[in-house]
Amino acid sequence: MNNSAIGVFDSGVGGLSCVKELTALMPHENIVYLGDTARVPYGTKSVDTIARYAGEDIAFLERFNVKMILIACGTVSSVLMSRPLFENSSVKNYSGVIYPTVTAACAATRNSRIGVIGTPATIRSGCYGKAIRELRNDIKVYSKACPMFVPLVENGYIDKDDPVAKLIAEEYLEGMKREGVDTLILGCTHYPHLEGVISSVMGSGVRLISSGAEIAKYAERTLVSEGLQAEREERGTLELYCTDSEELFSENVGTFLGTTENTVISKCSVK
Repeated sequence: MNNSAIGVFDSGVGGLSCVKELTALMPHENIVYLGDTARVPYGTKSVDTIARYAGEDIAFLERFNVKMILIACGTVSSVLMSRPLFENSSVKNYSGVIYPTVTAACAATRNSRIGVIGTPATIRSGCYGKAIRELRNDIKVYSKACPMFVPLVENGYIDKDDPVAKLIAEEYLEGMKREGVDTLILGCTHYPHLEGVISSVMGSGVRLISSGAEIAKYAERTLVSEGLQAEREERGTLELYCTDSEELFSENVGTFLGTTENTVISKCSVK
């Protein structure tokens, strides 16, 4: 048993999709979340810049003596595959979103045609395709960068009937529909907040795989298998930190998570 908190970070509010799943799966765990809203989006930055930002985010969470760090960011997760981001970290239990998400997608597909949508940096890295081929080399992978999805989420344009969100989704997803994918990986944790829009465009026959949900399930399995779950009986606390406008961040938290008496929202600096 271990009552230390789980640390989670993302470039902005997207990783709240992971936090929502964590609190549902493990309500007794304390969670510390960092959304680097001052520097969002990460997906348009260079690999060196992303790695530097990630190192600062990891160092911030280490201040809380966390027992695990979850990279709820597809872009940073793609960099983790080629850069030793945790080489000097005191935290030994950590994960990005890619392998948990790919495992779920490979199990879900029926026609062996998987689509991947993500930030430009994630799609350029080819990380999801590489991970899929490690598990199953019979699967055809179709990828598409969707850079406008993150700003839509960060600014609250998430309703499935929002005309702006729907127009952009139709433009991005036209190729996926044409290729007949039956499983679509939402390779950025911002994207599940647009699940209604994406599902309406792709149709009910396409299974959407949320990277935020899959990394949360991975975290639960890992903590249970290693005996590191919290032993408290009361509901855990939720500390949410942002690096820019606390007001806008709080609005997004209310939209995506709701609020409880156990939630504290604060502005911070990671530098």
